[in-house]
Amino acid sequence: MNGYGVGRRRNDGGEAAAELRRIVGINEEIKSIVATAFKINLMALNAIFLAKKAGRAALGFGVLSNELRGFSVQLGEQMTGLRQLTSGSVKLVTDLVKAARRIRILERTDAESKGRARAILKAVSGASIESSGSNELSSLRLNLTQRLDDTWRLVELGAVLARSAKIEAAYGGAFSGPLMQVSTDFEKIIGAIKESLENLKKHYTLERRG
Repeated sequence: MNGYGVGRRRNDGGEAAAELRRIVGINEEIKSIVATAFKINLMALNAIFLAKKAGRAALGFGVLSNELRGFSVQLGEQMTGLRQLTSGSVKLVTDLVKAARRIRILERTDAESKGRARAILKAVSGASIESSGSNELSSLRLNLTQRLDDTWRLVELGAVLARSAKIEAAYGGAFSGPLMQVSTDFEKIIGAIKESLENLKKHYTLERRG
């Protein structure tokens, strides 16, 4: 490594490229959860309609279905926030990758020009790239982790609502069968969201630490 930290920049470039791949993977998981949240919204609307048909026997089920609809809206908002954070991360990491490439080119130029490019190399590879970019990326990572934790708690609430709806379905009289089926579908789909969210957290936190 020379006096201007170019060797470290090579490592930073590789890390940034790996980070970019992870962020793209995260974005794909987010798309999947967004589609599922939209599906829950439609299911909740149908459940509310079914509860109205069932009448007084399904009042509790109707309330819970409305809560599940609200849950789906909140989940969509959480995913929008995550998507915005990942978009910001993609832009920042892409800039870091480009900066690392420019520095490698300048390093070769420095060697070929017998040191005449060294002043340019020093200016380009200074603290502005390392400190600013690294600090901003750390901040984005922290925000993303916090958002993931918030989303996990929200999905746990959704799971509780789905289980409660299943209990209420048993009191639905003649409509208990259809109500039970709907509540079972809620439970399954929220379980799938939890699995996707677990994969999302592992994909980000564990691979980033590795």
